[in-house]
Amino acid sequence: MDFTGVLVGLGNPGEKYAGTRHNCGFLLVEALLHAARTHGGDVSEVAGSKFSCRLWRIRWTPLGGQWLAAMPETFMNLSGQCVQPLLAWHKVAPSRLVVAHDELDIPPGDLRFKFGGGNAGHNGLKSITQLLGTPDFYRLRIGIGRPPVRGDVTNWVLGRPCGADADAIQDAIQRGLSVLTAFADKGLEAAVRACRPSRAKTDTNRADKA
Repeated sequence: MDFTGVLVGLGNPGEKYAGTRHNCGFLLVEALLHAARTHGGDVSEVAGSKFSCRLWRIRWTPLGGQWLAAMPETFMNLSGQCVQPLLAWHKVAPSRLVVAHDELDIPPGDLRFKFGGGNAGHNGLKSITQLLGTPDFYRLRIGIGRPPVRGDVTNWVLGRPCGADADAIQDAIQRGLSVLTAFADKGLEAAVRACRPSRAKTDTNRADKA
């Protein structure tokens, strides 16, 4: 069966990690499933145990074809053990893979979309790159910002955002769906443009800081 693309949202499995900053990729997959079901898409969960993941098949008009969406059940630093066999079994090239993940170097609620590049210390991306044998896949980067205390990265990514950060990240998850559908419809440049906040949102942020 031919798939237009594969979305893999990164995170750690289990209730202990639900809602943490490191699980932004899971949140994006969940938001996509909800949107597709709500707006006339065809969503079915399929067996993903052989790929160590929860797996869905999605046919939804804004995605322009049939996609797979996965949430690995490996831990973050073993994400490649899900992604590599998933792509190999379904005969999907890495160039049709979108990995959604948290990003320390981007402010909370900001989004970036790119193809290839380095892993910026992200262990999930590192594992995927190593097992695929290439960094040439798409990344939807969801900003979580850096911790206020230098060196406290582990507790930060495994903690749950609160207040304005939580609101910003939740907003980014919803905007991430627009980025994904822009990519599916018109490609990389459209997805990059869709990452930019609207002028109204930017003006509001400036007013809040004044």
